[in-house]
Amino acid sequence: MAWKCDFCPQRIFTTKTSYTNHIKQCLKSVDSSEELSLEVMMIDSLESENLLNNENNFESIHENSNEDEGAGENEDEDNDSYNAEVEEESLTSDISHSSVSFFENMELSNSEPENYSFNNYASDYNNICEEAEPIDFPNNAYADLMALVTNYNLSNEATNAVIRFFNEHSNLPLSPLPKNAKKGRELMEKMKILTLTSKKHKILTHNNIDYYLFYHPVLNCIKNILSISDISQNFTLRFENFKNTVASLPHGSNLLSIILYSDATTTDTLGKSSLHPIYISIGNISTKRRNKSDAKQLLGYLPILKAKDKSEKKSKDFKKLVRLTFHNSMKFLLDPLFAEKGIDLEVDNKTFWFFPRISTIICDWPEAATFSLVYKSTNSNFPCHFCLISKTLLAVTDLSDVTFRNNENMQEYFYNNAGQDMSLENIPNYF
Repeated sequence: MAWKCDFCPQRIFTTKTSYTNHIKQCLKSVDSSEELSLEVMMIDSLESENLLNNENNFESIHENSNEDEGAGENEDEDNDSYNAEVEEESLTSDISHSSVSFFENMELSNSEPENYSFNNYASDYNNICEEAEPIDFPNNAYADLMALVTNYNLSNEATNAVIRFFNEHSNLPLSPLPKNAKKGRELMEKMKILTLTSKKHKILTHNNIDYYLFYHPVLNCIKNILSISDISQNFTLRFENFKNTVASLPHGSNLLSIILYSDATTTDTLGKSSLHPIYISIGNISTKRRNKSDAKQLLGYLPILKAKDKSEKKSKDFKKLVRLTFHNSMKFLLDPLFAEKGIDLEVDNKTFWFFPRISTIICDWPEAATFSLVYKSTNSNFPCHFCLISKTLLAVTDLSDVTFRNNENMQEYFYNNAGQDMSLENIPNYF
């Protein structure tokens, strides 16, 4: 692996140190009035063609989280994944070699990492959404093939056999079909993503920084899932586990089970950049089908607040603001679902009257505490977000009397100003 200087094409360096020393001197010789665009290229003789043609370059959405994200913070702060603290429990994204190159060579820039704020991420992501050009099938034969693949749920192997058969017997100088099934599915994924209009909404201004919620309208996400033929054809309107909920709905209406997935995630190998995505799926389809990638939609990216210093980061007011921002964001995202008269959706070419209900939220423990607004410290009197068992009895496995947290008793504690006694944050809970 080697590094190549953009200003001295003949100079190639085998070590990062020698390249760094050279680039410092090289930049001094360039007129400072010129607009420079320093793009560090990694040259690998075995993968150079793949790198040059890589369409997955990590340029789209990224943001530097708070500096000094170490392990020396207190327990409450360590567990606050929404407080720009993505710790060991956060997932690390897979990124390409070129992405590694991008982040390794960020250090060569004169700008410090902390100067890249959420505004930069917001601007980059918004520009991508606005500038994306419409994507369509290159020809009718291509479109007909992918319709065949979708309608009959053909495997990649079967699709490739169809493509080979067509190419062998069509006698056309240039095949109108995709090179293989994978290429066709990739194009369809891009087309599907672009059918969801990306938008942004300002949530708040903190420390002179505007924080935006980037999202896809929730009804569009649901309609996009229902547009998949095999999902709509195997859609169920009967639930064994939610009989009471179904019975509470108006006569003639149906339950639409909503499932949310949430996890703040690091997006680079250095652990300094993070995003907080929210995904949505539908519980009216089987678990096996729901586990496939196309049965889930990206609902949005929640804003990650940045404290001006360590003192503010540890303050109660800032932690309260982080939790309040989370619930305000969720309210904005999900409110369109809960219209007083329900919503109408088309399933398998038929229109049904639905009342959506959030049935499941899938997340890790720190985010479960954020959803339920329970204290995140394991030293709190009632640390469990699911029940009201004191910390001294958590290890007891044969308890006969267990009180669960529910909407009724949590509201009672909250409105009677007794939430602190039950390790409950004094913040209105959207859920």
